[in-house]
Amino acid sequence: MVSLVSRTGRHLQRYKDGRRLVVGCIPYRYKNGEDPSCDSSNTIDDEGELEILVITSQKGQGMLFPKGGWEIDESIEEAALRETLEEAGVKGKVQNKIGEWCFRSKRYNTIYEGVMFPLLVKEQLDLWPEKNLRQRKWMTVAEAREVCQHWWMKEALDRLVRRLMQQPEEEDIIRISSSLSDEEVGPCALS
Repeated sequence: MVSLVSRTGRHLQRYKDGRRLVVGCIPYRYKNGEDPSCDSSNTIDDEGELEILVITSQKGQGMLFPKGGWEIDESIEEAALRETLEEAGVKGKVQNKIGEWCFRSKRYNTIYEGVMFPLLVKEQLDLWPEKNLRQRKWMTVAEAREVCQHWWMKEALDRLVRRLMQQPEEEDIIRISSSLSDEEVGPCALS
């Protein structure tokens, strides 16, 4: 049974050094419906084999991946799964963390620390808590990269694709571009 109500309020939110801790997922599936992890190679040949689920922001201005506050009564993986279910209406397997980022919230003009996970989608619901607040759309990796409004989510998507293609990371730490906007902050470490 899925609750059709999203959690609200910030009284259970986790903070670190005054920064709100948020978690999210990049929901994905394989176009042919098969999971390469079931065979011996465990890789994809190119990013064209993947579909990525993006959602609109609550105000409908831009696309992003589901994310939200990590609350004190749940593990980080439970929070990522809950946020994805509430915002995108999908269930699946939360996989190993993609990375951690610090970013500035335009809405609250404060710095958040965020963690993103891949979510291999196993079920898509017809009804979910934020169905009337958001639109969801399956896209190619290139389309998702193009429409995603946050630099750090685009970077998380690129890391996911490299992982699924088993390509080595260029760097183990997040690189800071000289073209960071006011919304962007750069690397951080959650501990």
